[in-house]
This record gives sequence, C-alpha cells and structure tokens, in this order.
Amino acid sequence: MAKSEAKKLREKLNREGRMNPAEKRSPFVFTDMRTRTTKTKKDHLYQFKHKNHHSEAGNDGSFLFCSQR
Repeated sequence: MAKSEAKKLREKLNREGRMNPAEKRSPFVFTDMRTRTTKTKKDHLYQFKHKNHHSEAGNDGSFLFCSQR
C-alpha cells in the first residue's frame, strides 16, 4: 500500500530533526468519548411499539385467512 503525501512529509521532517506534527496530537484523539448504555425495559418496549412482536399470548390481532375452492 502506498504512503500518503502527509506521511511522507512527516517522515522527512522527522529525518531532518524537526518537529513531527503527529507528536503534538492530543491524547484524547484516540479515546472514545461517547457513552454507551444498554437499553432499558422502556426503551426496548418503545422500539417494538407498533410491531406486535411483544405479544406472548398470541392475540396480537393478526389472522390467517384460507380460502378453498
């Protein structure tokens, strides 16, 4: 895989003894700052609000109509 122009420039600056811009990066660049939480029961029920998938008794309003001719 080829090197990018920016990487070539950083390596050249490093060889010449000048400051590498990658060293000035913040330590927070590589951290994931998002907070992840698992869904609550209310969130899970709200996700299936109109899909009738949460019915355990089977009376979800769906039916099967078979016609024999």
